[in-house]
Amino acid sequence: MVKLTRIYTRTGDTGQTGLGDGSRVAKTDHRVASYGTVDELNALLGVCRLHAGPELDDALARIQNDLFDVGADLCTPEMDDPPYEPLRVVAGQVEWLEAEIDRVNAGLETLRSFVLPAGSPAAAHLHHARTVARRAERETAALATGAPINVLVLQYLNRLSDYLFVLAREANHEAGGDVLWQPGEHR
Repeated sequence: MVKLTRIYTRTGDTGQTGLGDGSRVAKTDHRVASYGTVDELNALLGVCRLHAGPELDDALARIQNDLFDVGADLCTPEMDDPPYEPLRVVAGQVEWLEAEIDRVNAGLETLRSFVLPAGSPAAAHLHHARTVARRAERETAALATGAPINVLVLQYLNRLSDYLFVLAREANHEAGGDVLWQPGEHR
């Protein structure tokens, strides 16, 4: 467990930060960018929760907790025979997202156009969160080109962006419908 007695440590004053295994890297490292964007996404989900009913709030609370797992996984490099068992994302977390996507999507109309990231306040914030999830996924994929990572992290982030999309559609469905793209409407 975490025990924070001091908030500032001054150990990052030179542009470096500590990873979960105790090693130090530049704050510009792909790994730090990846879990930093996951942290940004988590904060944005806190904003989404301001516009959520009880069921959506429960789902987003679960995701916020899972995103701390994702961050812990990303900040601890993969290694052979680690001195302690690091926290890693597991298949069940990805499977929960897939089941939720299927459940929510079953109640939505089939898409016949792209959806604009707009609509109700809840939907607009969920769409924003979806784009941050995609950025976290891209940054994690960039990390994976140079360092071994838990592949389930990439799967989780990919499914999460899909889940946020269907949640935004559900929020708009409850508020009158999606805002659809009208190709070439203003030519």
